[in-house]
Amino acid sequence: MDITWKGGLIRGQRLFNLFRATFQDREISELPIPFGAIATELATGREIWLRDGKLLDVVRASIATPGLFTPVIRNGVILVDGGLVNPVPVSMCRALGADLVIAIDLSWGKLGHYRQRRAQNGVEGGEVVQREEQGWFERLRPGWLGTVRAPGDDPVIPSIFEVFNTALDIVEQRVARSRLSGEPADILITPLLPNFGTMEYHRAKEAIAEGRVAVERMMPLIQQVLL
Repeated sequence: MDITWKGGLIRGQRLFNLFRATFQDREISELPIPFGAIATELATGREIWLRDGKLLDVVRASIATPGLFTPVIRNGVILVDGGLVNPVPVSMCRALGADLVIAIDLSWGKLGHYRQRRAQNGVEGGEVVQREEQGWFERLRPGWLGTVRAPGDDPVIPSIFEVFNTALDIVEQRVARSRLSGEPADILITPLLPNFGTMEYHRAKEAIAEGRVAVERMMPLIQQVLL
């Protein structure tokens, strides 16, 4: 990780250099399936649709989570994560000509009841269970959600990273539900990942398994709509 404090915690250059060395970076116009990504113009809050240019450059702009990844300058405009304004971009899919839209909302199970389950998943026999595989970002936190408290005890003050990322989760979930109420997908798949930290990409196998389960839950509706 190329750590910086200018505009964000991570520059992201090393990560995307690895992607460029591993994958073929193609022009979006050359892709066999229409593709677009959402970004947010930092100065105005406008929703920006990214439909041309190199694929990895577009993806880098779209995932520039404020405070985590540094913003991207594209065509003279400073861009950050598109999840701030349109986390589940059904509108773009419709505009690209999709007749049926199957959307996946990863923010669905991050807060409230689901977030409480995240703490419970880390407790066995009254002790906090530490996972063997723990990402670097996870180690920066004091275990806010995994702390066992006796009834009546005051909650533990979370770290600055947990406060920031929980705030982003709140924004993403509220914006997603608001946008989906006005621009609903034909099918909405909602994986439940309450015990996943923001940077726990090393647990991809578990997330993929939950994704498959989420699809199976919706399979009767998928079959009814598609067949």
